[in-house]
Amino acid sequence: MADKALFWIPTLIWATTWHALTHQTGVVPITQSIAYRFFLAGCLFFVYARIKGETVWVPLRLHGPLALVGVVQFGLNYWCTYAASQVITSGLLAVLFSWMVFSNAIAGHFLFHQPLSRRFVWACLLGVTGIALIFWPEIVHTQGGWPVWRGVALGLVAVVFATTGNVLTLQISPSKMPLVPVLAWAMVYGAVALFVAGQLAGQPLLLDTRPSYWISFAYLTVIGSFTAFLFYFKLAQRDGPGKAGMVGLVIPLVALAVSAAFEGWRPTWMSGAGLLCCLLGLWWANENAPKTS
Repeated sequence: MADKALFWIPTLIWATTWHALTHQTGVVPITQSIAYRFFLAGCLFFVYARIKGETVWVPLRLHGPLALVGVVQFGLNYWCTYAASQVITSGLLAVLFSWMVFSNAIAGHFLFHQPLSRRFVWACLLGVTGIALIFWPEIVHTQGGWPVWRGVALGLVAVVFATTGNVLTLQISPSKMPLVPVLAWAMVYGAVALFVAGQLAGQPLLLDTRPSYWISFAYLTVIGSFTAFLFYFKLAQRDGPGKAGMVGLVIPLVALAVSAAFEGWRPTWMSGAGLLCCLLGLWWANENAPKTS
């Protein structure tokens, strides 16, 4: 599959999952919903692995790394993200996550010996500046105080966990285990960790009977988790985490288009300037992202 497809498929999917998540709140604790979502997505990966003829049984020595990937990527990362979203605006959270393009590229440079050009760094910085401009009105209206700083800290920790999860996944090389079984086991381990953490915190087991909950749940599981992560990590394996991290610059732009269509968002001159910066940064860096050998 072409690199452009591997890039745009998860980008377009994850940009729409933000809207789908609005139908997940209200009854079932969000960490519980995420646990169910990743458990079912992991089961889909197990089925897909068997269809492809790939074994899902792995040596005992690999279960430790797989559990670590699951807890970090699909457990702690998502827990911190949703905890941060409770106290800071989505705009500020989008700006924080756009910095993942740098953390991914730096990790790829030091751990996978991928080149990190100045042009790529400047292009990414231009894109991050664009994200900040787009969400600047939302950011400046954020009330200060300890809760906001706690939310920012949680957002940054989520970025660290996401980058670490990316690196750990890529370090389990295809020679040891194919990508699909890796994602299958990691998602199941992450789901179990979230579920156990929720039970230890005293969360009740609840069931949401609204059709909107289950429709959005199915979309988030099959499309947002199974499909998007499959293409995202295929891109990361082929072109490196730096190129894959560029997804984080484009997701907010598409999400704004979805918001304009369904939630009444209207652009301003500042958001237009930010959009231009993002597109220029993406164009500038697109042919210069570090690639795997």
